[in-house]
Amino acid sequence: MAMLKQLRKGSEILMEMFKGHGVTHVFYMEAVLRYTMLEMEKVGIKRVLCHSEKGAAYMADGYARATGRPGVCLAQSVGAANLAAGLQDAYLSHSPVLAITGCKPSAEKHRNTYQELDHWPLYQPVTKYNVSIQTTDELPQALRQAFREAMTGAPGPVHLEFPQHQGMHIELGETEGGTTVDKRFAQLPPFRPYPDPADLAEVVKQIYDAERPVLVIGLGAVLSGAGPELAAIIDRLGIPFATTMDGKGLVPDTHPLCVGPIGGYGRKCANAILAEADLVVFIGSGLDDQVTNKWSLPSQDTHVIQIDIDPSELGRNYMNSASIMADAKAAASSILPLLTGAHKSVAWAQKATASVNAWRQAQAEIRASDSCPISAERLCHEVQQALPANAALVADTGFSAIWAGSFIELTQQGQRFFRPGGGSLGWGFPASLGVKCGMPERPVVCFTGDGAFWYHLNELETAVRHKINTVTVLNNNGGLGQCYRGIKALYNGITGRSEDLYEYSNVNFAELAEKMGAFAIRVKNAKDIAPALREALSANKPAVVEVLTNIAGDPQEY
Repeated sequence: MAMLKQLRKGSEILMEMFKGHGVTHVFYMEAVLRYTMLEMEKVGIKRVLCHSEKGAAYMADGYARATGRPGVCLAQSVGAANLAAGLQDAYLSHSPVLAITGCKPSAEKHRNTYQELDHWPLYQPVTKYNVSIQTTDELPQALRQAFREAMTGAPGPVHLEFPQHQGMHIELGETEGGTTVDKRFAQLPPFRPYPDPADLAEVVKQIYDAERPVLVIGLGAVLSGAGPELAAIIDRLGIPFATTMDGKGLVPDTHPLCVGPIGGYGRKCANAILAEADLVVFIGSGLDDQVTNKWSLPSQDTHVIQIDIDPSELGRNYMNSASIMADAKAAASSILPLLTGAHKSVAWAQKATASVNAWRQAQAEIRASDSCPISAERLCHEVQQALPANAALVADTGFSAIWAGSFIELTQQGQRFFRPGGGSLGWGFPASLGVKCGMPERPVVCFTGDGAFWYHLNELETAVRHKINTVTVLNNNGGLGQCYRGIKALYNGITGRSEDLYEYSNVNFAELAEKMGAFAIRVKNAKDIAPALREALSANKPAVVEVLTNIAGDPQEY
């Protein structure tokens, strides 16, 4: 007599698959998957109730980037549009986020029912895999494939849509389908494709033949964990290297051959070195408009080598003199044995080092300034000095990304840097909460402006409630600093109220944070920044250090 297979509820399958893929936190806005919530509590998966779907998506994004494991966010049907909007940065930063939303069941569709809208198409541009399932029998295979898609190749978000606004039809339904988990898809990268040896020989030849080679470290190298191998290549060759904003810190910023971040948000000294190079080797980076300053750096006639796990990126925007389709760590470890010694262009490396030293010297005075309002340069100096050796630094977009990316140097191999790949203002603070959930043992510092902090200030209550103890450094210049100069130029010679276009009310964020249960300090004098940061880092609760700064500061001057 044949054995009957055990029927499993959808809620049990979801919990077991989450647990099996290393998910420790789920970020959501009520009401969704309530029966799965009960199952998750049994196995210790923390359910982080947020104040908005977009905040939940950003937290899941931060969690995924910090851990290299899938981040999970959930929303009911009516919140699905908000959740989709929150996946833009995860998609553009190759962050493996699983989003699950409810929808109207098929029997209620096309009848103009309450909250009826087809949300599925909203996920098409921001996911690698977007599936609407109708029965619990479909769940095991669809969920396994969602995890595979999120984690393989160039990682990215995925979406599953369940019928009934809370997804209850899938949760309460039963199936014979199993919950087998392939652990390869629980941690990035699941596969490490190695390069063709013949291609590697050509890459090494071009590097040694070049007069002015530069290495550029991108996000793919970070996801691959290629830091030790790349540091060894740089030290053996003795050639300068730059980073994209997302590659920052994989090899410490203070390495003598590091010229810093390049591109539209990069340092002038780094861009100048890139402009002069006759060979640029990009490892784990697409050559988009921000990385290349609208495809001007390097010039189109410069020899370019690309090493990327995504073959569609090879030669997309620049003709390649050599292309390597491989995992960054696998490629770097394969290149190392082929290196025969230091590169011939010692003077080139010395020039790169001198250019960075000159860049630092140009801002030395203002980094030590006691001016009032406080300069953002001084604030960055103090944050750099205060960052613990194992800290994660999370920056918001715009000037916050430039200040943090260029002016707060990561000095230790263990430090990490995160910023929004899609440039969504307000991403930084909720994302930092996700980073902290993924790295509970590390100090997590968020560098953000007041314009960005306003977006998700309410998630400070989430941090307090769940004891997510980050430190938020609030660069409060009273408005939108990146817009300030452009608006002033717009009004040049015109009588009017230019401040209406960039200025916010003078609000004491420290008082608000204290009322929400956080530790908070408001800093008006530069000499008080360092002790405030020390207190915040040791507060053992969510902390906000609000620093009143000069809105006229411009990081793109340097």
